[in-house]
Amino acid sequence: MWKKRLVPLILAAAMLGACGGCGDKTSDSKSANADDSKFIVGFDAAFPPYGYQDDNGEYVGFDLDLAAEVCSRNNWELVKTPIDWDAKDMELNSGTISCIWNGFTMNGREDDYTWSEPYVDNSQVFVVKEDSGIASFDDLAGKTVAVQTDSSAQAALDEDENADLKNSFKELLVVGDYNTAFMNLEAGAVDAIAMDIGVANYQLESRGGGFTILDEPLAAEQYAIGFKKGNTELRDKVQKTLDEMAADGTFEKIAENWDLQDSVTLGK
Repeated sequence: MWKKRLVPLILAAAMLGACGGCGDKTSDSKSANADDSKFIVGFDAAFPPYGYQDDNGEYVGFDLDLAAEVCSRNNWELVKTPIDWDAKDMELNSGTISCIWNGFTMNGREDDYTWSEPYVDNSQVFVVKEDSGIASFDDLAGKTVAVQTDSSAQAALDEDENADLKNSFKELLVVGDYNTAFMNLEAGAVDAIAMDIGVANYQLESRGGGFTILDEPLAAEQYAIGFKKGNTELRDKVQKTLDEMAADGTFEKIAENWDLQDSVTLGK
């Protein structure tokens, strides 16, 4: 009889031990990645030049190069983790990723995350075909405009100050990524794309002409690294390293490699 009673007790103790370990990991999730010497960067894999998959299947980009240098200086392992942009908050709050680092706009989200200092000044602009005859916001009236889902451009168009502009469109088409948006623009399915100027410049250069950016910006914004709200420990470590990179010129050199030297603000 005592053996039959002992087995459940052993199983219960084992379960309690396992749950206790899980509880420790959850309560200490804000610093678990750094303690494990892993830095897990969540990013949109279709957002060049900040983070994307190149023709060789490698994940590359300005932000990923910055993250790699931060990891090198802290003896962390960089884990590049492409995420569904709609699920970014779930990934961050569950501890699946250490941060969101991918041309991530802090404006309007200041209270939603623990942020690094802004490191890029960016604007939202409209891209059109060169021969479209569209040269101003007034020319967008009655046109179909594409925008990426949950993007800064979409948020800017939802602002009260841009309500009249948005309402003048024939349609605002929400797409999953900018590659799809440009395919639609090339095919004539849309007349313009609202997007980040850094991404727009990259797309125009890589596509070899045929498009132009309207002179008037839709909105101004800043990029920063978003950490889980309250995770100041990891944020401070990353920020300290970025500041050191800015001081010794490494940050500027990486920006030049991606032709973003005119957009970066850290250390200036």
